[in-house]
Order: sequence, then C-alpha cells, then structure tokens
Amino acid sequence: MYIGAHVSIAKGFAKAVQTAESIGANTLQFFTRNPRGAKAKKFDDQDLKKYKDLLKKHKFGPVMAHSPYTINLASPVEDSWNFSIETTADDLLRIERLDVPYLCIHPGRHVGKGLPFAIGRIIQGLNQVFEKVNNNTMILLETMAGSGTEIGSTFEELQDIIEHCKYKERLGICFDTCHVYSAGYDIKNELQSVLDHFDKLIGISRLKAFHLNDSLKPIGSKGDRHASLGEGELGIGFFKELVKIDYFKNIPFILETPGGIEVYPKEIDILRQE
Repeated sequence: MYIGAHVSIAKGFAKAVQTAESIGANTLQFFTRNPRGAKAKKFDDQDLKKYKDLLKKHKFGPVMAHSPYTINLASPVEDSWNFSIETTADDLLRIERLDVPYLCIHPGRHVGKGLPFAIGRIIQGLNQVFEKVNNNTMILLETMAGSGTEIGSTFEELQDIIEHCKYKERLGICFDTCHVYSAGYDIKNELQSVLDHFDKLIGISRLKAFHLNDSLKPIGSKGDRHASLGEGELGIGFFKELVKIDYFKNIPFILETPGGIEVYPKEIDILRQE
C-alpha cells in the first residue's frame, strides 16, 4: 500500500521526498505553489534530478500535487475565473516535469450564484484548461464537506461535472474521508454501501487518491475540521479497514491531519500494522 502525507517543498523537491521517507511514507503530496497566493517555486534541475532519483530509490508510489486555495473555477468574476484557469493549466505543465500524475483541486465555490451556474462554469473552465494543456496529467476533483457555497459535497455534483466535461478521461476523484463524512455519507458504519453508491454514480475506477483525515464534526455537519486519526468521529478502526481494501492497494493515501510531521510517523505506523 502507498501511504504518505502532505509535506513542504520550501527546501526543495528532493528534501520533500527525504522528509516523506523519514516518516515511513512511500508517497507524498505537496502544494504546487503558495497555497494562499499565486507565486510558484522556480525549478532547479539538480534538485529535480535528485528528487526523481529518490522516488525511484525508495520505490514511491504515485505522488499528488495540490492546487492553491486561491483558485475558483466556479467564480462569476471574470478576472478570478481566468486566473484560476491559467494557474491550473500552468500547474499541469509544472507537475508534468515532476512526473506527478495527479493534480488535486477543490472544484469551486458558487459565491451566491447558485449550483447550476457554478457547475456550468467549472465544466467550461476545465475544458479550457485541458485545451491549453494536452498531457497525461489528471485533475482530481476533491470531495468537499459542503461548507458555505462549496461545490462537490455530493457524488451527484461531481458526476455532473465529469459527465459534461469534454475531456472526462482526464478527470478523477480524490476522496477526502473527513469531507465525505461531514457531507453526510456514513462511511464509518456503511463504508461498502457508500463505495457502491460512488461506483454506481461516478465509477470506482475514477477514485485515484484518498485524503486520510478524521473528522472533529459529526456526520452531515458540513464542517471541514480535520482531526488526527482516531481522535475524531470516524475512529482508528475505520482507517485500518479502509487501507486494507485490496482494490485500493496501488493508489495513494495521503494524511492531512493536524500535528503534521510530528504525528505522521505514528499514524503511518498504525495504518501499516496488521
């Protein structure tokens, strides 16, 4: 199984892999650029070579990049929407150089314009992104908790986006356990039933990655409050069951839990225990 965590690239990509390996991880996630801004880190060829060598040496599984929080492909504001398209397209090109197959994005927020407008806007934006960048990198739509005007808290919304995108073969899903539970899906007690429902609507083959987060908030709360594994509503037993599902053995499980590097080694060790 491939279990990793979100790590910083502030000291370079090679250092990020070293950090991940030091905590017992064999995959990782990183932000493509400043998560609250637009500035992207310049590439250093020596750093990139060392990064790729380390991934191979430590037999890492698929790595995932995460887009900044500043993008909103559902934005009704033209400047914001165009910025989101350009940034996402640039990120697809950048992570291709890193041999990263997946870019995880938050689908968007309708900011009062309503769901039909927002979904149409997201589809149009994704089509433009893929028209600008024709490579093998996939965009993974993250399952959201449904806080505020977030899009993507139901499987139906995500299915609608994928189904109507011209380039649906380049879209997948990143399944965030905290978000899905807070959105109202009882993965704690009915995991297989929820996965079957996902498969029927979207197709289980589109599930390309997991964000592993326990939830401080109860089911259906729409609250996006991550908790360390076993310290929230879901409980450690749920996560141990999830990572043992054979179908998911080749996809990345990424920790985004509070405490970061200080707690990741313990959480990874628990997940790997029989």
